[in-house]
Amino acid sequence: MNYRHAFHAGNHTEVFKHAALVFVLEQLRQKPQPFAVLDTHAGVGLYDLTSDEALRTREFEDGVGRVFGRELASAPAYSQLIAEMNPQGLRAYPGSPEIVRHFLREQDRLMLCELHPADGETLRARYREDPRIAAHHRDGYEAIGALLPPPERRGLVFIDPPFEEKDEAAQLTKALAGGLKRWSNGVFLVWYPVKDRRIGEALAAAAVAAPFPKALQVEFSPYAWEESTLPGSGLLICNTPWKLDEKLSALCEELGRFLGEGRSKWSAQWLTPP
Repeated sequence: MNYRHAFHAGNHTEVFKHAALVFVLEQLRQKPQPFAVLDTHAGVGLYDLTSDEALRTREFEDGVGRVFGRELASAPAYSQLIAEMNPQGLRAYPGSPEIVRHFLREQDRLMLCELHPADGETLRARYREDPRIAAHHRDGYEAIGALLPPPERRGLVFIDPPFEEKDEAAQLTKALAGGLKRWSNGVFLVWYPVKDRRIGEALAAAAVAAPFPKALQVEFSPYAWEESTLPGSGLLICNTPWKLDEKLSALCEELGRFLGEGRSKWSAQWLTPP
């Protein structure tokens, strides 16, 4: 699978995972101590929905386009962010770096990794003037071993790979296990596509075998597998913040009314005890 962010910005998987990302950031902000975020596959940070890439697929129309102009009761902060960025109609969509930047306080810090040369340079230029943000042209999985644990000792690792490699799930689970050994109390939020059961089952098996601490798996699919090349996506969260399972369940219930013509399916299960 090729998941270059520019072609898929604002699609249904982005709405799901970015609302979840906002939930975690809101939780981190509840304490005054600083936090750090490592975004391992950052993309370019901000996407123009009028660009050739976005218009070539028009995936945003069945994603953020279905919820724009509504305030999601389950995810009001996510809705507000999208509305603030688009005062004159839906034209832009924030990637994970821009979402995290929005929630950073003066004492917090964001580390961005992007391996694609052009995207990495765009990312570096976009955030060059913000002292809280450092952009690295490096492999995100390698960065998990090199940049953790952060001095702040609390925060999040957001892992959103393109799934271009056949062994991506194996690389991901190895990096995740290593990251949790280095930063045992960090929140790890992993996104993956749901095209069949293999990736989700591999991640779940690794979480149980390790075991990963307080591991929660949530999958949301607006479309049937035979109807779409990307029917849904999943999240694996380790060191899951308090009540995140309830927030994600409410999100899936509400998104199901707007996405996928009302035929969506979702599941949430604890793989290891909360």
